[in-house]
This record gives sequence, structure tokens and C-alpha cells, in this order.
Amino acid sequence: MQNPELKLLRSGKVREVYEAGENLVIVSSDRISAFDCILPTPIPDKGKILNTLSVFWFGQTAPIIHNHLLTAQVEEFPAPFNQMADELTGRSMLVRRAEVVPVECVVRGYLAGSGWKEYQQSQSVCGVALPAGLQESDRLPQPIFTPTTKADAGHDEPITFEQVVAQVGADRAQQLRDLALALYQFAAAYALERGVIIADTKFEFGVADGELILIDEIFTPDSSRFWDVEKYQPGRSQDSFDKQFVRDYLETLSWDKTPPAPPLPPDIVQKTAAKYQEAYYRLTGLHWPSAEDRRSRIEDRG
Repeated sequence: MQNPELKLLRSGKVREVYEAGENLVIVSSDRISAFDCILPTPIPDKGKILNTLSVFWFGQTAPIIHNHLLTAQVEEFPAPFNQMADELTGRSMLVRRAEVVPVECVVRGYLAGSGWKEYQQSQSVCGVALPAGLQESDRLPQPIFTPTTKADAGHDEPITFEQVVAQVGADRAQQLRDLALALYQFAAAYALERGVIIADTKFEFGVADGELILIDEIFTPDSSRFWDVEKYQPGRSQDSFDKQFVRDYLETLSWDKTPPAPPLPPDIVQKTAAKYQEAYYRLTGLHWPSAEDRRSRIEDRG
């Protein structure tokens, strides 16, 4: 955002974080990344869907753990953010500052992605032993905690629970695992009733005023693997409501997964946007407004 009054704290693959007095403002862009590269082609409304879904889930999971969200209403933000409704509405949050816990807390309920690859080699994932004979996309006997490093650049690397203990201490490690599993089990049951399997997901935690809280995003198509219950069939990869669709397209190209990433063709952009909108609808029961709907609302207000 071009405003000399704003102080950019950091810029990630998708989000910008700005100083807002004692708090922060997080802005979700329409950028999409794959294989740790930002693609040059944005996905329309992606940032708004990620932001709105996170706000929804922060509300749903507040009884399990407090989170960093203060408000998503731009008019309640401090100046000058509260004068930037056109840029910020729907894609921003005012949040508490927190000291980030340097662990990506991944929970898997199904065997897919890198977990499936590791299982084929070792019959385990991140040091968690699993039964023999599992197929790709099989539901696990119970969800497992499979943390990774939280890298500032490059790939996050899988680590064992014992390595988490060595990094943050036994009590904190146990707290992270228990909370991550509780969050997953709650949301997985909620989503299943709405025709969505949450195959796996990741969480980030921080410490604010001595309290462990949930931060960043939660149960979005960028942080989770969403499958359609009706199309689910173990033994193969699954159709998904997330950016796996983009990864699958990129795998068909000769690109070597190093920057610069190739642009996405219009049909892939359109289909990807539709998958994000479908995930939003399935989980919230609300249709994502079309561009025509938004134009009508603006005209009505005018």
C-alpha cells in the first residue's frame, strides 16, 4: 500500500504486516505461492477469502484457545488505516502483537503430500510410527502432530516432537501438540458435516502478555488440505479445494521450481478462484459475492 504514514514491519508470500501503535495490521493480498515461489499471477479475491475465513475460524475456536484477532472492521482500526476502507475492507485484521513460537504446528488426519512420501520410505511421519499397509490418502487411525521448522526463507523442514521439546521446552511442546490436535479435531468434525475433509492443516502460535495464543491464519485453503467427501477415494491423490490445484498444474510444466515462477493461464486462475470460493461456501454456508453482486451493492449505496 502506498502511504508514507504506514510502517511496513514485514512482507511475506501472501501477507503484509504493518505497525499500528501497540498492535499490528495484517493485510492479505491476492498473491499465490507454490513451491516457495510467489507466482506473478494473482487470484481474484483470494486475500479476502483467506482473511474472512480466518476471522470465521478464530470465532469458532475461541473457546479452545485465545487468538490475536482484535477486529476486522476497518473503521475500528487506528489512523490512518481507518481511512483506507477501499484497500483494506475484507482483507485485513487488527491483531495483538505476539512473540512468534518458532515451530510450524502441522496436524495430519490423512496420509497425503510429503507425509505420504515419507511413509513410503520409513513407515513413519516426523518420527511418528504408523501401521503397515496404508494407502495414499488413507485416514490415519488418529490425527498426528507432525511439526516443521519455521524458516524465514526456503523450505520448512520436518522435525520430531523431541526436537520441538529441545527447542521450546517440554511443557510448551506438550501445550502446542495438545492445542493443535484439539483445534484439528474440532474443525475436522465441523467440516465433515459440511461435506469437507480437512486432510491436514498447520497452525502458528505466539505469546502475548505471557499467554500462548493462536496467530496468523487458520483453516484456510492456503494452510489446509480440503477434500470433497463425496469424491474421496483412498489409494490416489484427491480433488481439493485449495492451492494443490495450482501445484498440480505447475507439475505439468518444465519449470524447475526456482524463481521466476511462470504466469498462470486465465483458465487456471478462474478454476483456482472457484475452488477458494467453494471452500468458503462449504465451510461457512455463505456464497462468495460475485463481481456483479459487488457492483450492484456499490450502485445501491451510491
